[in-house]
Amino acid sequence: MARIVMKFGGTSMAGMERIRAVAERVRREVEAGNEVAVVVSAMAGETDRLVQMCREAAPLYDPREYDVVVASGEQVTSGLLAITLQGMGVKARSYMGWQLPIRASGHVSALIETIDVSVLDRAFAAGGVAVIPGFQGVTGDNELATLGRGGSDTSAVALAVAMKADRCDIYTDVDGVYTTDPRIVPRAAKIDIITYEEMLELASVGAKVLQTRSVGLAMRFNMPLQVLSSFEDRPGTIIAGEEAVEERNMERNIITGIAHDLNEARITLRGLPDRPGAVAAIFRPLAAANINVDMIVQSVARAGEPSDLTFTVPTASLPETVAELEKVRQEAGFADILTDTDVVKISAVGVGMRSNAGIAAKMFDTLAERGINLLAITTSEIKVSVLIPEAYTELAVRVLHTAFGLDQERAA
Repeated sequence: MARIVMKFGGTSMAGMERIRAVAERVRREVEAGNEVAVVVSAMAGETDRLVQMCREAAPLYDPREYDVVVASGEQVTSGLLAITLQGMGVKARSYMGWQLPIRASGHVSALIETIDVSVLDRAFAAGGVAVIPGFQGVTGDNELATLGRGGSDTSAVALAVAMKADRCDIYTDVDGVYTTDPRIVPRAAKIDIITYEEMLELASVGAKVLQTRSVGLAMRFNMPLQVLSSFEDRPGTIIAGEEAVEERNMERNIITGIAHDLNEARITLRGLPDRPGAVAAIFRPLAAANINVDMIVQSVARAGEPSDLTFTVPTASLPETVAELEKVRQEAGFADILTDTDVVKISAVGVGMRSNAGIAAKMFDTLAERGINLLAITTSEIKVSVLIPEAYTELAVRVLHTAFGLDQERAA
């Protein structure tokens, strides 16, 4: 007998037919003798609809009331799934975040602090299934809280850690993690097993299969994850520690995957004075405004002469970023602000970079051979990312996928 968390995304819960299919999967696990907690997202598109309604009600809405509204989508699906399971003869009950409780730090993008699973222990002891709405918790003042977009993945992993589950299964509309987007590269291959670090990097640079926070939490507590299809009965992708990956796949590629992220805006500040504190004056207010800055490149002609500073932010943050920069233009002393949203970040990810030199050079050479100009570069221990013109997105992904030996052979 295993104790597992099953998490189902919005497409899996989109309508009663799909909810019945989810219930059938849950029933199979129960009949196999497993203790099961299910975490559900709102129906596909429902959270977007609720967020838009909040914006229409008031552009500067109250975060407390926002949470009350947008958390309702998961409440609906958790109740519907529990009812469906009961109709199949499964002893199921829904539990809201406040009923466990799932303690969270505040409103809108709260962090999970603690989860009391004693209620679940009693449910499992009585042979029951617990259905829990993802994305929600409760503050110290007993007010409803939400965990930020994509927070249901985080809910599932945190719950799995708290209840000491054997694994956490994430069901979605894809059957696993691929070496790149199969819509761009038909030869992309499904990855059987991948490290937490690689998945974390891929998630942070554009792979949409899992939310970054959930992967980081799983890595911290060494919680095994699986990404599986809600619509097909086939093996998915296991996400585990590096030792487990090496044990199962000793001869895997140096590069695990190629990701792309169109959610990048480039900002260039021209005529920045060469003096101490100029750069700090730029990034200090951005940090205070919780604006995430990614790639940073500074070009200096000669010491003492003005320079250009280029960096990227999420596209949605561009207007706020420009507004903050205008406030410090005089203090920082730069002359002009130039912006560009027609860019894309392309990343090569793989733990093999730690022990293999020349990955960055190969990446740069491959792109140069196709006439693709690099606008910015950033690296980590297992990742190389470049910023290029958006028009070259598909070409860059395809040629890098081939160059690093990731193309899957077509069946005859």
